[in-house]
Amino acid sequence: MSAAPLPRMAAVLGLAGLLPQIAAVLATFSEADRFIGLAAGYFYAALILSFLGGLWWGVAASRKEAPEWLYVAAVAPSLIAFASGIPWMNGTTWPGPSLVLLGIALLLSILVDRALFQLGLIDKNLLGLRLILSPGLGALTLLLATR
Repeated sequence: MSAAPLPRMAAVLGLAGLLPQIAAVLATFSEADRFIGLAAGYFYAALILSFLGGLWWGVAASRKEAPEWLYVAAVAPSLIAFASGIPWMNGTTWPGPSLVLLGIALLLSILVDRALFQLGLIDKNLLGLRLILSPGLGALTLLLATR
């Protein structure tokens, strides 16, 4: 796949996508806002993880040469995000373990993006952005887990 330049708007908005998680981390430094920061950061990480699954589903559905495993990979983020909320739903330990699960899933998501690049299903410019966003959001989410 040829590497068409990533539209400037895509790059700017992609990078701006780290701002909500940065704000969530900063909110945890105030005892009054700590829970709000944790909850907001949890929901944002779960939302973006699910968004990644949608991105991968779109790649799989739009490219006949996409491998079948990509559909499984595309569904997994939403299932992981849902499962990470179960402790909150039933009143057990939350949000630390849930944030760890989401943070690790976000960090590992880059493996799918790398595979898509190697298969020629995404170009190097999109991979370059993904190499910033997934580790960045994953690390911020893991940082939240320590707060």
